Amino acid sequence: MTTREAIGIVARELTDELVVCTTGYTCRDMQAAADRAANFYMIGSMGCAASIGLGMALSSPGRRVLVLDGDGALLMGLGVLPMVGTLKPRNLIHLVLDNGVFASTGNQPTYSRSVALDSLARAAGYSVLKRAETAEELKRGWGEVRSQAGPIFFLVKCRPDAGQPMERVRLSPEAITDRFREAVGVAH
Repeated sequence: MTTREAIGIVARELTDELVVCTTGYTCRDMQAAADRAANFYMIGSMGCAASIGLGMALSSPGRRVLVLDGDGALLMGLGVLPMVGTLKPRNLIHLVLDNGVFASTGNQPTYSRSVALDSLARAAGYSVLKRAETAEELKRGWGEVRSQAGPIFFLVKCRPDAGQPMERVRLSPEAITDRFREAVGVAH
C-alpha cells in the first residue's frame, strides 16, 4: 500500500479523534481524504508532530489523539519517544507511516531501513506496539488500537506515492489553529 492509501484507510474510520499531521504530503493527503476541524495540519516544523500530539493528549485526556507521523519526521525528533514513554498518555496513538523516504522533498532515503522505529518505541516505554505491512493488517490493527489504552506506537510500512501530490493545504496556519481550537473546545 502507498502512504496515501494508508492515510485513506485511517481517515475513513475517524470519529471524534483529534489528529495532528506531520508536515508535507501527509497533511495534503489527509486534507484530501478527510478534511475536518479536528485535524491539525503542520505547516513546517518537521519532526514536531508527536510533541504537539503529546501536549494535546496530556491537555485533553478525555479525547483520543492520533499523531500521523512519518519515518523521516520522527527520525528528526526522536527525543519525543522517551517523553511519551515516560508520561504515558493513555489516549495517544502515534501512527508512523514508514515509506523509507523524505517524500515531500524529493524521495531522499531515510534511515528507517537500518533503524527499527518500533524497537525504539518499545525501549522508550510505549505501552502498545503494532505493525502493519498490508492494507488488511492496517484495517485490522487500526480497529484494535482504537480501543486500547496507550501510548500506542503503530508502525505502518508502506511505499511512497507515485504521481502528482495532492493540493497544498488550503488554510493558513492561523485558520488551522483557530478551527482546531474550536474542535478541541479551547477559547481563542
